[in-house]
Amino acid sequence: MEKNHVLRRREVAATLLADRGDLLLVTGLGSPTYDCAAAGDHALNFYLWGAMGSAVTVGLGLALAQPSRRVLVVTGDGEMLMGLGALATVAAKRPANLAVAVIDNERYGETGMQDTHTAAGVDLAGIAKTAGFTATATIADAAGMGDAVRMLRTSPGPVMAVFKVSAARDAFVLPPRDGHYLKDRFRQALLGDAAVA
Repeated sequence: MEKNHVLRRREVAATLLADRGDLLLVTGLGSPTYDCAAAGDHALNFYLWGAMGSAVTVGLGLALAQPSRRVLVVTGDGEMLMGLGALATVAAKRPANLAVAVIDNERYGETGMQDTHTAAGVDLAGIAKTAGFTATATIADAAGMGDAVRMLRTSPGPVMAVFKVSAARDAFVLPPRDGHYLKDRFRQALLGDAAVA
């Protein structure tokens, strides 16, 4: 049965990144990257191109390397399903500064909009909670957005919020695609002069 989720992915991304300060962002393959780029390209955005299933593990590494900085991973349901093992690793490492936002349209957006397992009821927030995340939530309407954003920004991690969004497609907003440029830009923004050492 087709579900008509009311949240729009671009609005969720814009809300997640509003007044972000020095938040470090890692985005998953495809639509999460386009959504976050549409909210505004930023030197502290680390976009993953062609690395499906890796967003949470990259975010984990960054959170462990930069324990004083908040790290937000924004990924999709298809990528999160591909990388479920990462949730166990995150829970075992318990980084207090790591937050994961899953934009869940219940579709594989990059390969033809086939249903993902979340369309059949797989509960990503429940899996994260069972793995050992300190807090999780599933948000299906605007009423839950404020609490979810506060949790992602301030609650001791690891935390996860799953945003159930419409399957409607948005126009591509492509950030830079050059991996060397993105790596160098991110390192410079994060480490300043120490990045060249």
